[in-house]
Amino acid sequence: MPLSEYEQRVLDELEQELGSDATLHRAMNRSSHTPTRVILGIVGVIAGLGIVVAGVAFQMPILGIVGFVLMAGVALWTLLAGGKKEEPKASDAAKPRPAPQGKPAKENKDFMQRFEDRFDRRRENGEF
Repeated sequence: MPLSEYEQRVLDELEQELGSDATLHRAMNRSSHTPTRVILGIVGVIAGLGIVVAGVAFQMPILGIVGFVLMAGVALWTLLAGGKKEEPKASDAAKPRPAPQGKPAKENKDFMQRFEDRFDRRRENGEF
């Protein structure tokens, strides 16, 4: 089902606002886990588990603790370490974005303020 003119205009506004958010840009551009990192993580967890088993077999609690710490540390490194973060270029942020066609000049307000105004109008009119 095609979008109405109003919905298309709102969608264009949302895309513009999201495009200018540097924090969102950084979060969306994080690289996923690389195969090398995953393989190293699996090998590290298996090695840590082997050290824990060896500590139990030789009745050496310190060896078991070291193995557990190794296992947990490698697992956290594999799961939580992010890749290279790309910062948006300053030249990209400074580029003016073309306004959608048919956008009135009065809509130069902040996006959230316009959104709140629309919400208040709908609530007052009993639309929801």
